[in-house]
Amino acid sequence: MAALTVRSMRLAALLLASLLLPLAAPGPAAAGPSAPLPERMARTGGGSQLLTAQAAGLGSTTGRLTWWDLRDGRWVAAGSAPARFGAKGLTEGDTRVQGTNTTPTGLYALPYAFGVAAAPPGTRYPYRRATDRSWWCQDNESRAYNRWVEVLPKDCRAAESEHLTAYASQYARALVIGFNYQHPVRGRGAGIFLHVNGRGATAGCVSVSAEAMDRVLAWAVFARRPHIAIGTDTGPTAITRY
Repeated sequence: MAALTVRSMRLAALLLASLLLPLAAPGPAAAGPSAPLPERMARTGGGSQLLTAQAAGLGSTTGRLTWWDLRDGRWVAAGSAPARFGAKGLTEGDTRVQGTNTTPTGLYALPYAFGVAAAPPGTRYPYRRATDRSWWCQDNESRAYNRWVEVLPKDCRAAESEHLTAYASQYARALVIGFNYQHPVRGRGAGIFLHVNGRGATAGCVSVSAEAMDRVLAWAVFARRPHIAIGTDTGPTAITRY
């Protein structure tokens, strides 16, 4: 009788263990190094589209731009192209200093697109056409600091601003990167864009070929709230932080 009781107790214990095993099993593993980059990032901006501009290190002037779609809960690369960064590399966006020719790292919104050329057919993004009256004010003393203006205000010096049509190739088509844009901090920097390549590294923007820029604008949908994450492979400015 005692032997039967022990056997029954052992069988009951095994049965209970088998029932509890699925509950004790670990949850989904953290995204490993082979997972798509956005799945390894801390934040992606909350939308269903994302651009990543990734450089090897802070001193790099080249890297890669990739654009991603969120499909059924998974990030899928929609395209990729070589990219250029500032002539002095990259730097943390929160401490960047204007005029240093560095590209700010961080995660930023993309408020609107613009260009000296017309918007590509089928563009689904707000697009402003630049004219000879169009400037980007970068004067720290101006109330229009880090803003598009039509005709320079009296408090915005031309020497401290960009006449957009003067860069007909680079600004043929572009996206405004929302660095220091919503609440501008004087001296941190102005006029950071994703635009068409010039002759070499940029003054702080991210640039790609004209063909890649057109592909990005054909892909981007404003209603899907795309952001851009700019960062490095590793270190305190690693793109996975954003």
